[in-house]
Amino acid sequence: MTTFRKEALQRALTRSVEVNQDNGINVSEIFSSNVFGKEAMREYLSGEIYESLIHTINEGVTIDRRIADQVAAAMKAWALSKGATHYTHWFHPLNGATAEKHDAFFSPGEGVRSFAKFEGSQLIQQEPDASSFPSGGIRNTFEARGYTAWDPTSPAFVYNGTLCIPTIFISYTGESLDFKTPLLKSINALDKAAVEVCQYFDKNVTKVFATLGWEQEYFLVDEALFYARPDLVLTGRTLIGNASAKDQQMEDHYFGSIPERVTAYMKEFEIEAWRLGIPVKTRHNEVAPNQFELAPVFEEVNLSIDHNQLLMDLMSRIARKHFFRVLFHEKPYSGVNGSGKHNNWSMATNTGKNLLGPGKTPKTNLQFLTFFVNTIKAVHDNAALLRATIATAGNEHRLGANEAPPAIISVFIGEQLTKVFNDLEKKVTKEKMSPDLKTDLKLNIGKIPQIIFDNTDRNRTSPFAFTGDKFEFRPVGASANCSPSMIVLNTIVANQLINFKKDVDQLINEEADKDEAIFKVLRNYIICSKNILFEGNGYGDEWIKESKKRGLPNIKDTPRALEAYISEKTRKIFKITNVLNDRELEARYSIEYEIYTKMLQIEARVLGDLALNHVIPTALKYQNLLLENVQGLKGILPDKEFKKQSAYQVELITEISGHIDSIGELVQDLINARRKANVIEDFKKKAVEYCDHVKPYFEKIRSHVDKLEILVDDELWPLPKYREMLFIK
Repeated sequence: MTTFRKEALQRALTRSVEVNQDNGINVSEIFSSNVFGKEAMREYLSGEIYESLIHTINEGVTIDRRIADQVAAAMKAWALSKGATHYTHWFHPLNGATAEKHDAFFSPGEGVRSFAKFEGSQLIQQEPDASSFPSGGIRNTFEARGYTAWDPTSPAFVYNGTLCIPTIFISYTGESLDFKTPLLKSINALDKAAVEVCQYFDKNVTKVFATLGWEQEYFLVDEALFYARPDLVLTGRTLIGNASAKDQQMEDHYFGSIPERVTAYMKEFEIEAWRLGIPVKTRHNEVAPNQFELAPVFEEVNLSIDHNQLLMDLMSRIARKHFFRVLFHEKPYSGVNGSGKHNNWSMATNTGKNLLGPGKTPKTNLQFLTFFVNTIKAVHDNAALLRATIATAGNEHRLGANEAPPAIISVFIGEQLTKVFNDLEKKVTKEKMSPDLKTDLKLNIGKIPQIIFDNTDRNRTSPFAFTGDKFEFRPVGASANCSPSMIVLNTIVANQLINFKKDVDQLINEEADKDEAIFKVLRNYIICSKNILFEGNGYGDEWIKESKKRGLPNIKDTPRALEAYISEKTRKIFKITNVLNDRELEARYSIEYEIYTKMLQIEARVLGDLALNHVIPTALKYQNLLLENVQGLKGILPDKEFKKQSAYQVELITEISGHIDSIGELVQDLINARRKANVIEDFKKKAVEYCDHVKPYFEKIRSHVDKLEILVDDELWPLPKYREMLFIK
């Protein structure tokens, strides 16, 4: 073991972090204490201004600029009371991270005096530089102007001494340069379409909210070991590394006792999350060693995504205090489970009804079936687009591997709901239904609440599974912003509900009974969408063959998956719903290709550096030691005895030489392939070239390196090994 590795491991072994005690913390007292939410608004705003702001938030109307100065003054006073010295517009650019530019409240006065200044104009709008963020050609380097605009539906908060104001981010010409703008538009589109359908069942419904509860998986690694691995530092994953003799095969980590250091870390970030209004509730060990998961209570989708982005930043910051590093990469270690971010999505009404929750009466169950079937139809018709939202370089390593769902989009609804679907398909005919048949159907549907929750199993291999009162979209990557998937899901369901209302109204206009019209349309949707329903093992080869027969897309790599973003069908859906225009779609399309290419470029360069500057020199050094030993034996032993005594070492020298030669040749081939790809100007062709002709070298090189790791003396090997990184010390 090298001196550096010894020191790194010693620091990990002797790391002593005091476990944070709860100290009698009352969560209800600290929850949202650093959020300018309703309680703070009531305290700092007049009654009239408060009601006006709440109306803006609830109804999604434009804020009256006349009250902006008063809101800004109240927000400033509250933030100063929390120790804030700066403010920032906090937004989600298209690089997947969050962005912020801090300005001090300080403003110079006469003489040496100064005062805190924050006005309505600074609250509502700012002009950050838009040239250096990904824009897909919407902004050029010399065209720097962009605008951030306050999103009052997501409350401001104080974080690290700064008042953070959630905002959208758009270009000077009006196109969105962020995830929040189209997300808000998709929420509005779903709201409008869903309310119109709800009117068939309940006239009191005037608002529908998309809800989201994410489950965040992550790995922890000791910081000393992290910094000893250039691949982890620069790419977030290990590009080389032989499997540990023991990892997850004993199934003893999942839901096991949480290590003391990890518990201390979890407690601290949970307390800080609660102060920021993030309703984290669940924590546990995940399947792979050093892998963990947390989950909050579900929230309205826009706020939920803001909270997820904020929490990932919070987790990374607090990890440093505990001498950890958080790995959000989808596959930081080969051979063990990767990390996802399961998105649990549903719809709720202003009357308190979950539209994907079965009811206790025929009427409420008909409403449930309407939204349930339309969601499945939307996923069936737009499976390729939904697949595109999870297409990243990191997620390519995860999808279909170990516990992750496959890249084939299918829907799991369970045995009991499958029976309901079959009954509907068989019983509803093209002829007009008799009163008895209608009653029979309604009574059958009315029985759903008694059987669905306890008798529908879960399918961990399904990408899109119904889990009792929501759909769980499992393939989203751990490092991803949830927005792309939620934008698409909101939008395709909104579009589907628009089509559903047209189909039902057409039958009603043809003098059909309303319930009868709804049943007939739902039956047709079930028939044309049933190919996407799958209850079996999504990992099996049989499903790959079966899905092909059913005509379901099986898009295995990112460049091909991204094509769905600019299909004519996609353009039409986003135009109808007014979520993204053609230019915005094309920008996102090109940005995703560029991000994919850049990630593979970085990985290729890091892998080449590790192979040439770390692995080969170490292998040569060990080989020279063996050669010296063999030469020494030859000088003191008779020929016959020498051959016997040195046979293993000679064989080892030869084997090491073979791996060294192969690595050298493959790295040179990798460099040549990368150079060839780099001169391609078309972003799509460049990404495909990297995918097809650069990426395949990664595993080839790794195979030889990992074999050398076993052969070379542990004392010499320069990088921390899996057995050292996968177990918290």
